Amino acid sequence: MMNWNVLPDLAAVALLTCAFASTVRRSHSKSAGLWLIGWLLVAAHFASFLFAHYPGFIGKAGMYASTVTLVIAGVIFQTAVIPDQKEPSRRWMTTVLTAVNTLYMILLITGNPPIWALNATAALFGAGPLAVTLAALKRFNNAFRWATVLLNSSLSVFLLVFQNRPGNGSYLAFNAVLFTVFLGCSISFIFAYPRPTTGSVISIIGFINWAAVFVIGPWLFYYFPTIHVESEVWNLPKFVVAVGMILILLEGQIEHNKHLALHDPLTGLPNRRLFEDRLSNALDRARRTNTQTALLIVDLNRFKQVNDTFGHHVGDLLLQRVGALFLGRVRRSDTVARTGGDEFSIILEEPASRAEAMHVSHALLELLRAPMQLGNHTVQMGASIGLAIFPEDAAEMEQLCIVADQRMYDEKMQRTPQNRPEAVPLAKPLPS
Repeated sequence: MMNWNVLPDLAAVALLTCAFASTVRRSHSKSAGLWLIGWLLVAAHFASFLFAHYPGFIGKAGMYASTVTLVIAGVIFQTAVIPDQKEPSRRWMTTVLTAVNTLYMILLITGNPPIWALNATAALFGAGPLAVTLAALKRFNNAFRWATVLLNSSLSVFLLVFQNRPGNGSYLAFNAVLFTVFLGCSISFIFAYPRPTTGSVISIIGFINWAAVFVIGPWLFYYFPTIHVESEVWNLPKFVVAVGMILILLEGQIEHNKHLALHDPLTGLPNRRLFEDRLSNALDRARRTNTQTALLIVDLNRFKQVNDTFGHHVGDLLLQRVGALFLGRVRRSDTVARTGGDEFSIILEEPASRAEAMHVSHALLELLRAPMQLGNHTVQMGASIGLAIFPEDAAEMEQLCIVADQRMYDEKMQRTPQNRPEAVPLAKPLPS
C-alpha cells in the first residue's frame, strides 16, 4: 500500500528543488549544478519511499531506490565542494564513495548477504578513499581529503565490528553508513567555507542534524520505544540544508555582482571606480607613513588599428594579455587597473625612488614591445607611459592623475611615425 505520510515531505522537497533550480540558473558557483542533482535525488528518495510499504517486488524496489538515491545525494553534496574541481581524483573519489555506499546498502537491504561480501565491502569504505588519496598525493593533497579518509576508515572499522552482530547488526550498520555520509557533508562544508556566512552556517548545522537523525532515531527506538516522533521532525534537517544552500548561492550572486561593479568584465582587473578608491587609500597611507606612491598611466599605441584590421576578438585578446603581463610584473601589493578602452593605470606603493618607478615603467614598455601571439596572429605593440610621484609631483589625487595623464600624452605626441621604435609591421599571420 502507498505510504501517503511521505506525500507532504515530497511536496515540500519538490517545491524547494524548484526554488533551488531557479537560483542555480543565476548562480556562478561551480557546485550549484551538482547540488541541484543532489536535490533531485532527494526528491526521488521521497517519491520512491511512497512505495516502500508495498508487498513483494514493488515494495523491495521502492526501498532500494529510496535508500540508494539518498546515499548518492549525500555523496554528491559531500564531494561537490572539493577544492580544485578540475582535479581528476575528485571524480575518482566521488565514483568510489558512490559505488561502495550503494553496493553496501544494497547488500544490507537484500537480507542475509554472504558474510564475506559484507566484510569485503565494509573494508572498501576505508581502502577505496585511501587508494584514491595516495594515487593523487603528488598532484593534489589537502586536509579535507585526509579527513574523508579518516571518516570512512572509522566507518569501515565500525562496520567490521558491529555489522554481523545478531539481532540489530544490520540496523546499526545501515544507520552508521547514513550518519557517516551526512556528517561528511558537514565536514566538507566546514572546509569549503572557512569564512562563515549565514548560508554556510545554516547548511553545516543542517547537515550535522541530518547526520544526528541516524543516531538519535535508533537510540530512541531501543531505549524509548513508546516515544513517537513524527516523520516531519526527522525530515526537518533536510529543509534546513536546502535553505542554507539557497542562501549560499544568493550570497555568491551578491558577491559576483559586487565584483562586476568594481572590475572590468573583460580583463578582470579593477575598473576606474575601484582604481580611484585604491589610489585614494594608497595616498592616505603614504601621508601617514611619509612615503611615496607612484602612478603610471599606460596607453597602448595603435590599438584601434588592431581592432580595425583583425577584429574586436583579437583586440579583446590583446587587452587580456596586456593585463596579465602587467600583473606578472608588479608586486601583489600594487594595483593594475583598466581605466579606459586601451588605457591601464598602475599604482606602485612605496617605491624607493623615482628611479625605481621609472625602471618599472621601462620594464612594462619592453614587455609590450615583444611580439604577442593572439589566435592566428602575431601582434607587436608599443605604449606611451606617463609617470607621476606623490608627493613630489602632486599632493592631491586629482592633480596626480592630471600630471601622469599629461606626461603620457606628451610622450605619445613625441612618437612620430619617423622615430617611433615600434613602427614595425603591426602583425604577421602565422603560417597555416
